[in-house]
Amino acid sequence: MTRQIRSNLVSVLGIVVAIGCGGGKSQEASATHEGGSQPSHSPLQLAQDASDAPQDPAGASGTATIQGTVKFTGSAPAAERVKMDADPQCLLQHKEPVHKQEVVVNPNGTLRHVFVYVNGGLEGRTFSAPTNPVVLDQHGCLYNPHVLGIQVNQPLEIVNSDPTLHNVNCKPTKSKPFNIAQPTKGMKTTKAFTAAEIMVKCACNVHPWMATYIGVVAHPYFSVTDEHGRFTLAGLPAGQYTVEAWHEKYGTQTQTITIGDGETATCEFEFTAQ
Repeated sequence: MTRQIRSNLVSVLGIVVAIGCGGGKSQEASATHEGGSQPSHSPLQLAQDASDAPQDPAGASGTATIQGTVKFTGSAPAAERVKMDADPQCLLQHKEPVHKQEVVVNPNGTLRHVFVYVNGGLEGRTFSAPTNPVVLDQHGCLYNPHVLGIQVNQPLEIVNSDPTLHNVNCKPTKSKPFNIAQPTKGMKTTKAFTAAEIMVKCACNVHPWMATYIGVVAHPYFSVTDEHGRFTLAGLPAGQYTVEAWHEKYGTQTQTITIGDGETATCEFEFTAQ
């Protein structure tokens, strides 16, 4: 184990000890342990499957749909290999090399992990937060999924599926930041964001390659592009909307779409290699 990782482990374990010795129940002490068997799929495949799952538009009240793809032009940058050698528990969970997910270009020339959401046109409308949690899993020393969306005040369930220590450090600027240690496999912690924000980055202090991005919105109209670069915003009321696409490396793009009841409109974005 390298000196840097050993130092990180000691620092985070110090946080755990401090929490355990506190007189009151702090926010960071809300994690609970639930045992479970190791999933049979690879950590990277599980992360891909979760990010490709369709968003459930709970609270959506309309009959219109905006759908489309996010295309990619130019030469895709070479994928950088993740070096997990410093933590044997991470390394043992992968039979094949793991690469960073900052830029993932699909075989059909589209871009994965793009957060697409309605950025304008819903003014004056309110939407209740779903009670079902969005799950952020740590499996194979990767965040699963890499990019996700959640509504304001919707529960975020953070799970440690690894037999090693993780520390989840989320730094929103419009909600209360949190920094929690999960030293045991099966631990779960529930959090929530109280204000909309694009995007919130969460990272692991122990494993510096781990990062995830969370789009927090006040409505259910958001999606993350899948292995075909597709997205869907379903259940919209008729109206004119500004739709924004966000990517962690290539920034944002917006389009204006007008749609009627029962209609399906197509919205295409295109990012170019830098």
